[in-house]
Amino acid sequence: MPDYLDDLRLAHVLADAADATTMERFKALDLKVETKPDMTPVSEADKAAEELVRGHLQRARPRDAVLGEEYGVEGTGPRRWVIDPIDGTKNYVRGVPVWATLISLMEAGEGGYQPVVGVVSAPALGRRWWAVKDHGAFTGRSLTSASRLHVSQVSGLSDASFAYSSLSGWEEQGRLDGFLDLTRKVWRTRAYGDFWPYMMVAEGSVDLCAEPELSLWDMAAPAIVVTEAGGTFTGLDGRPGPHSGNAAASNGLLHDELLRHLEARH
Repeated sequence: MPDYLDDLRLAHVLADAADATTMERFKALDLKVETKPDMTPVSEADKAAEELVRGHLQRARPRDAVLGEEYGVEGTGPRRWVIDPIDGTKNYVRGVPVWATLISLMEAGEGGYQPVVGVVSAPALGRRWWAVKDHGAFTGRSLTSASRLHVSQVSGLSDASFAYSSLSGWEEQGRLDGFLDLTRKVWRTRAYGDFWPYMMVAEGSVDLCAEPELSLWDMAAPAIVVTEAGGTFTGLDGRPGPHSGNAAASNGLLHDELLRHLEARH
């Protein structure tokens, strides 16, 4: 069985470098922000962080391919690093501390590339989460100062906490009725958004979460953290992993009910 622990150590080094770059420009009054063709913002910090990570990978893992949000895919082969330099750019540019750098190593296998290493680093929150295939999921300040993550054991929707990003995407996809029905049946709802709900599912502080429209770089790292913590991560179509263009994550016990509410279109 491959040992990905060296890759995990590298991912932490990459996250440290990205954190230094993003924090230096966080809340900067002269931060430059552009609008991409898909009408989402990109800051100079997004670009700088991805360039930095790519440079490190070129030196440390020259044979591996790299896919990043800002600069696309480079290289080929069975191993591919997937990077979202700042997940939550809209928060970042407004000074909201809920954003993170997402770094994942994916490896070719049955059903396409699957994440084998994932690091989610949120320096403005002072938090980091990570996972390695078959080695569990953890959170802490460093590899040597960490606690293991476990999803919750909540088994009924009436006791469950449900997190989401926003209402607009559900309405655009014709899934709003099922979404609202779900919110009425759970104990609590909160719109934390972006990477954070998935990390809270892994920690057991939230029981289920979902987003209607995502890219691979949004999901690769959170997917392995959730699953290695004992949870379930699929698309709204029920397909395991981060390949469906949307996501549903849960403690596993509530997953069928989560999908039943959200997969229906009207």
